[in-house]
Amino acid sequence: MGARIERITFAGSQGAELAARLDLPAGPPTAFALFAHCFTCGKDIHAASRIANALTELGFGVLRFDFTGLGMSDGEFANTNLTSNTEDLVAASDWLRANHRAPQVLIGHSLGGSAVLAVAGSIAEVRAVVTIGAPSSPEHVTGVFAPSALDEIESSGVAEVQLAGRAFTVRQQFVDDLRNHVVTERVATMRKALLVMHSPIDNTVGIDNAAEIFLAARHPKNFVSLDGADHLLSGVSDAAFAASMIGAFANRYVVDESGAALDPPRATAPVVVAETSQGAFLNHVVVGRHRLLADEPESVGGFDAGPSPYDFLGAALGACTSMTLRMYADRKKLPLDQVTVEVKHGKAHADDCAECADNERLAGRTGMIDRFERVLHIAGDDLTDADRAKLLEIADKCPVHRTLEAASSIVTRLAEHDHG
Repeated sequence: MGARIERITFAGSQGAELAARLDLPAGPPTAFALFAHCFTCGKDIHAASRIANALTELGFGVLRFDFTGLGMSDGEFANTNLTSNTEDLVAASDWLRANHRAPQVLIGHSLGGSAVLAVAGSIAEVRAVVTIGAPSSPEHVTGVFAPSALDEIESSGVAEVQLAGRAFTVRQQFVDDLRNHVVTERVATMRKALLVMHSPIDNTVGIDNAAEIFLAARHPKNFVSLDGADHLLSGVSDAAFAASMIGAFANRYVVDESGAALDPPRATAPVVVAETSQGAFLNHVVVGRHRLLADEPESVGGFDAGPSPYDFLGAALGACTSMTLRMYADRKKLPLDQVTVEVKHGKAHADDCAECADNERLAGRTGMIDRFERVLHIAGDDLTDADRAKLLEIADKCPVHRTLEAASSIVTRLAEHDHG
């Protein structure tokens, strides 16, 4: 199931338009998460992207944005501080609440972790908070400034600071604001489930910061060691591990807001299809003990959360073809290694259908007809040309193939109304 992406903007705390990306799962989100990136980073940093992608696979909607003056957002970075960042987070939460649902999960990376800890208590809907490599004291950030830059800020009120190879203008108000934030005090009173994640070899924000945050927090609280990871979670496996832990943690605390209140129906017939109450087209498909979803593409108003009815029809033809060829090859002891069947469905004008003239059922038809194109990939180095030709012939004897080409009788009736 593919995720959906929305590119949006919203007004930040200082009135600037902030650039944001909303990653949505294929179906209705179970809950929404709000991600705050690290200091001077951006919403598209690898760790944020990988974590968001993994969470959408678990059913979460994830909003991430560039803080004021960073990335693609407007505004002046020099006029920002941790307070403005927390206010940007509140603005992002307000946008989610107005356009979708308020976030139940806050995730913060590095200084973004300090920001989500500072703001979590003021967003009523938040049920779980996650920090990744977060400093327990925001003033820790000034430790990456060159001593000469701090002296210049102290004497002149402003200085240009080199961070990660880029120049940023930092004012005295930024430093003062960091000093005024005591994150551990906020942690002690926020009353939200907390997951602290930190690498023991983090050379940017030491592991002792995680200990201070964890000790200050009330239960429920958890700690996960990101052993071997760097501060930015630049390793693919490190980000994937972090995402899996966040998903498992968040699922324990969030309230399912997807609208999927209905469980799949019971298998009262060989095939049972029932609406899910999610969107216009999403349906449960129950085949014996198997549970599937059927949907339509986004282009026609669906979520693309499952195959379309015609996709299922093509899958039935492909599966039946593969099974038929395997049964024939095994019976005849042909050296067939593997069968792969590609199926495409479309509509074609009967007049343009080259196959129609040789098909008694289609001969003389006018207008549009359904056309299935089937491509067979036959693997087996020892198969002869005659073997391959015979397998091609046998494909047309697949029972589903015959059903699709024959006239079927479909009888429909209303079930007796249940007055109970």
